[in-house]
Amino acid sequence: MTDLLHRILPTVQKPARYVGGEYRQVIKNKEDVSVRVAFCFPDTYEIGMSNLGMRILYGVMNALKDVWCERVFMPWGDMAAAMREHRIPLYALESKDPVKDFDLVTFTIGYEMSYTNIVQMLLLAGIEPLAKDRHGLEGIVFAGGTCVYNPEPLADFFDFFSLGEGEDVTVETLDLYRTAKAEGWSKERFLHEIAKLDGIYVPSLYEHTYGENGDLAAIRPLDGAPEVVTKRIVQDFDSSYYPTDGIVPSTEIVHDRANLEVFRGCIRGCRFCQAGFCYRPVRPRSAETLLRQAREILADSGFSELTLASLSTSDYKQLEQLALPLIDHCEPRMVNLSLPSLRADNFSRELMEKVQTVRKSGLTFAPEAGTQRLRDAINKNVTEDEILTTCATAFSGGWNNVKLYFMLGLPTETDEDVLGITDLVYKIIRVWKENAPNKKRPLSINLATAFFVPKPFTPFQWEAQITPAEYERRVRLLKDHLHTRYVDYRYHGAELSFLEAVLARGDRRLAPVLLEAAKRGAQLDAWNEYFRPDLWREAFDACGVDPAHYAQREFGRDETLPWDTLSVGIRKEFFWRERERAYQGKTTPSCRERCAGCGADALLKGGVCDT
Repeated sequence: MTDLLHRILPTVQKPARYVGGEYRQVIKNKEDVSVRVAFCFPDTYEIGMSNLGMRILYGVMNALKDVWCERVFMPWGDMAAAMREHRIPLYALESKDPVKDFDLVTFTIGYEMSYTNIVQMLLLAGIEPLAKDRHGLEGIVFAGGTCVYNPEPLADFFDFFSLGEGEDVTVETLDLYRTAKAEGWSKERFLHEIAKLDGIYVPSLYEHTYGENGDLAAIRPLDGAPEVVTKRIVQDFDSSYYPTDGIVPSTEIVHDRANLEVFRGCIRGCRFCQAGFCYRPVRPRSAETLLRQAREILADSGFSELTLASLSTSDYKQLEQLALPLIDHCEPRMVNLSLPSLRADNFSRELMEKVQTVRKSGLTFAPEAGTQRLRDAINKNVTEDEILTTCATAFSGGWNNVKLYFMLGLPTETDEDVLGITDLVYKIIRVWKENAPNKKRPLSINLATAFFVPKPFTPFQWEAQITPAEYERRVRLLKDHLHTRYVDYRYHGAELSFLEAVLARGDRRLAPVLLEAAKRGAQLDAWNEYFRPDLWREAFDACGVDPAHYAQREFGRDETLPWDTLSVGIRKEFFWRERERAYQGKTTPSCRERCAGCGADALLKGGVCDT
């Protein structure tokens, strides 16, 4: 296979994606390990190597002496075609061994539009894509990541799913598999035993039945499986594993920089945001721990940029205590310190000026909605005055590049809300004209709108998505009222976001559609070059499935939802109450102001969130 690769790689784009050999990759002697894991990311190398979760779990698994974890990425279309033509099976980067020869094959799944990549990777590896067709203990296929909070569209492909944060449960999973392998268990016994671990969901142990109207009627656990599987969290986040000596990519990746994960969770409660609820409760790392990690990462990697990663970095309580010594460390080394995920209601010009002494980057804010009424409905908890005041502060300090993110199609949205985006943009332009000290450098506003996708475990999980045609009408309405050279407007594709909603809220009846779409050639759907809506329409028709049933239908309050077997630790009643408050135009304060009683604190042994 190595000789074939040498002949093929010069003929494909970016051959560095497929060769491995990076600084800090983990190489072990196969004779010294008892469990081999193929860790698969269902997208390209550049995306996967930017994924913090994959870096963490790669380190966690390889820290175990008798486990060797290797990386596998989805090949680009040219490489995938060459591998099929020359019968090269999908392989792991470290050893170049075929994925089908590994004990465990695991995926981390963070985006619904990577689902066909999963099927394609199994087919490329020569692994039966359907779990029922795989027998024996070798080649167990499982997954974790944000998308497994509703794994049902993928249930037929996977033997089990790991729900929540993986640092602890991954080690427990490997311990159990090691025992099963040593004692010669059957696959069925292993699945029954692993279902007893907290946070592990085995889909074959649950029976789904459907009503005459096509809705999911009931979910019944089998053979003693738990009625509800609750996600796992890291209890002591400050002491949990973090890769300060991780792999340094040998080619450019999407996020080509060092990352510090300052805390997990979010205090805000935006009603559309799945991550904000699924990563609760809030758990920070101390400034001392983060400073040590930063020094170690920069010394080991040579990166020229360091990013403080979280869902809302400016909500970190020790931000100044962390940022100021980081600046002292980074500035003489010409390392740029980046603070993404800033909020307009706690922006600090003084801190940003100190942070961006090496390179002054643009500012990014996500008002999400154009009017205060709609921002209150989605619980964004930021006012127009705060947005404009923040912009005035930034412009007076010399910033002239602003990125603004909004959504179209949010529940209760009207044309007035859509036009409110243009009103806000023009007010920002006026603020720049009034406050910018140097108008020779023109203002640049990068405006982006996304098509709202209702996601599980949010207050909007019951909502219907508007049709693609209606979304496109609202895009045109917005474009027709933007007449300024300062704005570059871009928007998400309607058909892609429609399919994302279908997969996000789907059930097990979508598995045949996924398999059919993959067999027809669907792959790399998140990339414009490869997304083929026609293939998906053909697959839905061939399987007799109406995608609108999942995306464009409002779910009933008492309806059984595909993900009702799973729990992120937040009460379903809380989500419904937040939905009602959205329609009443009522906001809910942040967790730091007042506990709203979501229930996530019960996941902590101490029972108190560190907000």
